[in-house]
Amino acid sequence: MHDAKHTTDAQRWRIRSFVRREGRLTPGQQRALDELWTHYGQPFDADFNPVEVFGRSAPVTLEIGFGNGASLATMAANEPDVDFIGVEVHRPGVGHLLIRLEEQELTNVRVFCHDAVEVLEQRIGDASLDRVLLFFPDPWPKRKHHKRRIVQPDFVARIARKLKPGGLFHMATDWEHYAAHMLKVMQAAPGFVNCAPDGGYAERPAWRPATKFEQRGRRLGHGVQDLLFRRL
Repeated sequence: MHDAKHTTDAQRWRIRSFVRREGRLTPGQQRALDELWTHYGQPFDADFNPVEVFGRSAPVTLEIGFGNGASLATMAANEPDVDFIGVEVHRPGVGHLLIRLEEQELTNVRVFCHDAVEVLEQRIGDASLDRVLLFFPDPWPKRKHHKRRIVQPDFVARIARKLKPGGLFHMATDWEHYAAHMLKVMQAAPGFVNCAPDGGYAERPAWRPATKFEQRGRRLGHGVQDLLFRRL
């Protein structure tokens, strides 16, 4: 434990990719974690090489904070020639994804149950990713909490290092103010170019499944913004 007198601002306010609001595991999710983790899961304390893990050389997509994994499983099923790395800290969501992977007999997904910022820093090689996905991250709506939002210049610089030249950083949010914040940060980020023709938000690409939450929000008039930026 850090001595409070010696805790630096950087340690106190370090951006993390999650907040622990974990609910209880269902019996099925617990069974999946117990029986399927050794097949799909990646221990954080072990080296990670996608070619060795997947047994092939293929484009690699990393999704940060995949929630219950429904979208990730759908994308993996639709793109069998792409290898997917999912990162999620909440075990019920991880368990739910493992169930989907088993049911669909998917072999192109591996999972970290760990903070995504640390996974990026310590387990993902530079210039190794073809695509990074960040869908509906915690918006931290209160102004005093905005500094906790994951999309900040330092985080974007990490993404830039991990993407291959030409790689894509794809974000989506249903919070208007967070979308504007993301756009502002990305427009100022060196090494990226906006894929939207008008320099603003992009149309939802076909590869991003619309979630049930998103579909309900659209029926209620809630907007969803996609941002696509290409690594130079």
